[in-house]
Amino acid sequence: MPAAEYASVLFHAGHGLQLEPVAEGVRRQVLAYGPELMLVRVAFEAGAVGAEHQHPHAQTSYVESGEFEYTIAGETRVLRPGDSCFVPGNTLHGTTCRQPGVLLDSFSPLRKDFV
Repeated sequence: MPAAEYASVLFHAGHGLQLEPVAEGVRRQVLAYGPELMLVRVAFEAGAVGAEHQHPHAQTSYVESGEFEYTIAGETRVLRPGDSCFVPGNTLHGTTCRQPGVLLDSFSPLRKDFV
């Protein structure tokens, strides 16, 4: 798609965007995106769960703050600030927040169901 179709999302001031609830204790803020890439900020309360799921999009997650027990394809690791992970498309994954925090998730291509 031509960049002109995404003119309204070329720049985002994060402080002006709403956090929308997506699950108990989980709120999402869609940041910048285009047809091939999307950046999303996800805030978790302690104990909140990002239920195991899969989607065709490749995903990376970066821990901005907090502590997360993250499972990808049956392998579980504890991720802390500065840690990141990669989830191939169509791979079962999920997370449980151990300490309140924020994940920055990127998706390729964009998650049309988020916009």
